[in-house]
Amino acid sequence: MTSAGRLFIDGEWVEPDEGHYEVIDPATEAVVGLAPEASRAQVHQAAAAAREAFATWSRTPPQERAAVLDRAAEVMQRDFAAHAELAQAESGATTATARGMQVAVGVARFRRYAKGALEPVEEGLPPQINEAGAMGRAAVLGALAGRRPVGVVTCITSYNNPWANPAGKIAPALAMGNTVVVKPAPQDPLSVYRMVAALAEAGAPPGVVNVVSGASAEVGEAAVDAPDVDMVSFTGSTTVGQRIAEVCGRGMKRQLMELGGKGAAVVFDDADLDSAVAGIGTTYSFYSGQICTAPTRVIVQRGVYEALVARLTQYIGHLTIGDPRARGTVVGPVISAAHRDRVESYVELGRKEGARVVAGGVRPSAPERGFYVAPTLLADCTPEMRVVREEIFGPVVVVLPFDEEDEGVALANDSDYGLIDYVWSGDIARAFRVARQLRAGGVGVNTVGRNMEAPFGGFKKSGVGRDVGSYALHAYSELQAIVWAG
Repeated sequence: MTSAGRLFIDGEWVEPDEGHYEVIDPATEAVVGLAPEASRAQVHQAAAAAREAFATWSRTPPQERAAVLDRAAEVMQRDFAAHAELAQAESGATTATARGMQVAVGVARFRRYAKGALEPVEEGLPPQINEAGAMGRAAVLGALAGRRPVGVVTCITSYNNPWANPAGKIAPALAMGNTVVVKPAPQDPLSVYRMVAALAEAGAPPGVVNVVSGASAEVGEAAVDAPDVDMVSFTGSTTVGQRIAEVCGRGMKRQLMELGGKGAAVVFDDADLDSAVAGIGTTYSFYSGQICTAPTRVIVQRGVYEALVARLTQYIGHLTIGDPRARGTVVGPVISAAHRDRVESYVELGRKEGARVVAGGVRPSAPERGFYVAPTLLADCTPEMRVVREEIFGPVVVVLPFDEEDEGVALANDSDYGLIDYVWSGDIARAFRVARQLRAGGVGVNTVGRNMEAPFGGFKKSGVGRDVGSYALHAYSELQAIVWAG
């Protein structure tokens, strides 16, 4: 059995108590490999190992923590091609996505947080002059605000990016001096074991990073309720996030939650429609719509409504669906047969609700094997439709018209979610005015691009907390005040 078939606990590759399960290639339905199934006891053992390692790792000089993260990035880069091949097989990503947006971003995040480990963690505050009184003699009181590691962090990762998402949790948590228990998504855990093997080779001490996987919900539950865990960082659905938050609440465990999204793209009649279509069109191609930041809810000013629908329809016509390994493929499979069926059921629901299926809506005839969904455009939608209100997490875009600016803002905000919204307008003053009114953690103005130092997280049911850039270091720390008399 290779190390990929074992758990990683306290610096050792450990045989799983509950055997193994198959990891399936979404493009071919072939078996990629066997992933270990941890027992509840093994998950708690991993948390206990992280607890024991915390005492030393949290006091390790930042320069040494940075060196471990830097070396890990070098090891990952060394085996880049093999890592991208595995990530593609597990997740169904196209070659460009597996290389450029999965493995490359994962490596970059380790390098970023190697530098992050060296960022200042203490800030002096203005002194305060206190008069004599019940609290003592007159004095000048100094104060220092310092960020300290939280402790043991459980990192529960999403299936849509088995490199960037885990790296975005593990690297800043370790940089701040925390230790971690990683519970990968059951669909594509093998890449995470590769990442942790690189950390071990780079010199991460035993117990600093541990990985426990499993297809059963019990593994994730144990990783949350383990008494040695101080914080849970989770990326996934709002429904699961709510259950995790309930358990965390009972133990006052800290949380970082990046949950669902139903991104609104507000397109005004003076917008560059080519730019808007190119941005919205990423929903169809990027991870086959399996991305919470996608602009899936398009709210278009009536004057350009039909023109935008026509251009989006034309855009879909140029998308090649098929084997993600083939040159020229733009849209690969979704993660599983169950998820394909779920996405297709939403399209059928949209039909029944009265939406007009302008493009897509039927299963692609080729390839014969694999979990493929045709990019689908639903027009003439109304705010109460479930396809407008619920996260589909697939290559499906819904379109609604609006007349005046206030109506467009109201429609965009009429959602349980608030992760990232978008505004397209030729009037930059109006675009920023609208952006400030949108109840979302981020807003893209005439772009779907991301600034990777900007805070990332959601309003409402899209999550709790912020990460990315230095904000991730803050997320994996507690603030401590030290006050003294001068």
